[in-house]
Amino acid sequence: MYCHIIRAWIDIVGMEPNSEITKEKYGVDISSIREAQVRIDPYIHKTPVFTSGSLNDMSRRKLFFKCECFQKGGAFKFRGACNAIFSLNKDQADKGVVTHSSGNHAAALALAADLRDIPAYVVIPNNAPNCKIQNVIRYSGQIIYSQPTLQSRETTTARIMQETGAFLIHPYNDVRIISGQGTIALELLEQVQEIDTIIVPISGGGLISGVALAAKSINPSIQILAAEPCGANDAALSKAAGEIVKLPETNTIADGLRASLGSLTWPVVRDLVDAVITVDDQEIVEATKLCYEVLKVVVEPSGAIGLAAVLSDTFQNNPAWKDSNRIGIVLSGGNLDLGALWDSIRGP
Repeated sequence: MYCHIIRAWIDIVGMEPNSEITKEKYGVDISSIREAQVRIDPYIHKTPVFTSGSLNDMSRRKLFFKCECFQKGGAFKFRGACNAIFSLNKDQADKGVVTHSSGNHAAALALAADLRDIPAYVVIPNNAPNCKIQNVIRYSGQIIYSQPTLQSRETTTARIMQETGAFLIHPYNDVRIISGQGTIALELLEQVQEIDTIIVPISGGGLISGVALAAKSINPSIQILAAEPCGANDAALSKAAGEIVKLPETNTIADGLRASLGSLTWPVVRDLVDAVITVDDQEIVEATKLCYEVLKVVVEPSGAIGLAAVLSDTFQNNPAWKDSNRIGIVLSGGNLDLGALWDSIRGP
């Protein structure tokens, strides 16, 4: 499978901030993201931004790493889950919440539900990494296993909803989730001045949708780039086709980046994400190693993909990004199966 890049520039000539980013158009706007920031502030960590002279030299850019691997639950997902849980009214919350997830959203929802003292029913595919299953157990989530197909996950979730009356919190196709994830961009742009580009992992699109909506509301000229595995490149294919493309199967070490875009996230990705950069698994593994060896940060492969993208030949050799000099990179999570990573590093 060949890596490739899809560009879709947004014409912002004459556009005033916020003029095109409305709740009516995308379901989320800067006001809903700021409301989420206030709602979740008592519960989340304001994560640090790391820099590295060595990685700046390697990339020939100034890189600013937003370390969501230090977020509660070990990933950015806690922001959206926390916003969703604490947005529920009492009648909804009393019946509990349910979701389907391969890991980070599952743990995040279980933790947020535990903070509100309500039940969390989590449908997890039976091939999910053990470390992520253990996180759900640690946070008192009630696990129900499914087959590792979207159909099985969704039918199992529907059964749990019928049996318990629990309220569904989708991993990414939910305006409360998107708004919560957008708080990352609010923080990053407060912490670092004059960022001109943000690189974000993409899967279902909740994270990059929130980041794009927040960042482009504040600075319409900022570039939002998605980083995606070659073995799960549905976002790149969707951008090229102008409609959602779903893959029959995915194959990547980045287990958190195997979902497909949703009905709420696709319009944001279509309109506000300037490009999708695909990288292969070896590039992802090398970037993960650099996070360990240089940044001294534990990052899962899905979380390191932004660094892989900025170091890739695709990015480095493309004159379109010659002016991308101050780049924010979201290190989205640090929950990983160390055994699988070591096997990938050692090779066959």
